[in-house]
Amino acid sequence: MIAVSYHDTVKFLQGTIAPAGACPPGPFDRVEWFDLLASGGISLLLVEARDGDECIAFPLTCKDSGLEPLINWYSFIWRPVIRCEQDCTPLLLAIARDLRRQSHRVTLWPLPDEDGTATRLESAFRDAGWRTHRSRCDHNHVLRVNGRSFAEYWAARPGQMRSTLKRKGKQVEVEIHSGFNPAAWADYEHIYARSWKPEEGSPALLRRFAQAEGAAGRIRLGIARRDGIAVAAQFWTVENSAAYIHKLAHLEEYKPLSAGTTLSAAMFEHVIDRDRVSLVDFGTGNDPYKAGWMEEDRPRFRLDCLDTTQLRAWPVLARRMAGRVARTFRQR
Repeated sequence: MIAVSYHDTVKFLQGTIAPAGACPPGPFDRVEWFDLLASGGISLLLVEARDGDECIAFPLTCKDSGLEPLINWYSFIWRPVIRCEQDCTPLLLAIARDLRRQSHRVTLWPLPDEDGTATRLESAFRDAGWRTHRSRCDHNHVLRVNGRSFAEYWAARPGQMRSTLKRKGKQVEVEIHSGFNPAAWADYEHIYARSWKPEEGSPALLRRFAQAEGAAGRIRLGIARRDGIAVAAQFWTVENSAAYIHKLAHLEEYKPLSAGTTLSAAMFEHVIDRDRVSLVDFGTGNDPYKAGWMEEDRPRFRLDCLDTTQLRAWPVLARRMAGRVARTFRQR
């Protein structure tokens, strides 16, 4: 018997994680991550479908435009929190059906599909009576190590990258911390604040996340120094044979040193040769420099679901259809 319920906390889901599938559980699958986001001021609407010991939960938030995923600017992906040994389709369908009582629109992103998440959700919402539209919303550059050493990986990098490291690799000193180091984190915050990067979304939230990752032994915090001055910083984490590149920045006035390249090479060497990861995940975005370091570009999807039996959905549907017509004419 499937029961659907709603909650304003995720704590009761402690220990529940998404299934590995083709994409191992990572930092954005943990209940602690969603709890951290909710504690940062994002209102939580958690819908759960449960059948005995099996359950699926959607951490969502309410917006004027409808229901959206509980994410922020640091999230690489969003997908349901799942504890399900059998076919989870009935639970997904139960949630999709019940959400029609909550809103006229549900928009989910950035969804992976290498594990089938986007496809399963699209099918569930469509079968539950929603009008669905799936589109690519972002890029996810990754590296599959495939048993290579760092030396083997590096030998396959573009010649310009290898030449830069050979010429400038000794101009900075690199340190990599495998625990949370307050002084090193202060260096990271200082570099980021003075870098070309946009203003940090929530420094306090990111620090709490880094502290938790450090306590669990998952953090890899790299600092490059020139004459004792921190000039580049990178924040990575490692778990389940995967490394995640969360943040990186350097000081523009030291750009000629190519400290970012030197630090990146050291970080890749650390996670490949020491941590023995099988995957390096560069998060979202299609920055040109990522192609030199990574070898695969995975799509991230947006799934927009409308309940057309509700009047509030009609203007959105009209805009969607108008957009399709315009694209058709442009293609002609």
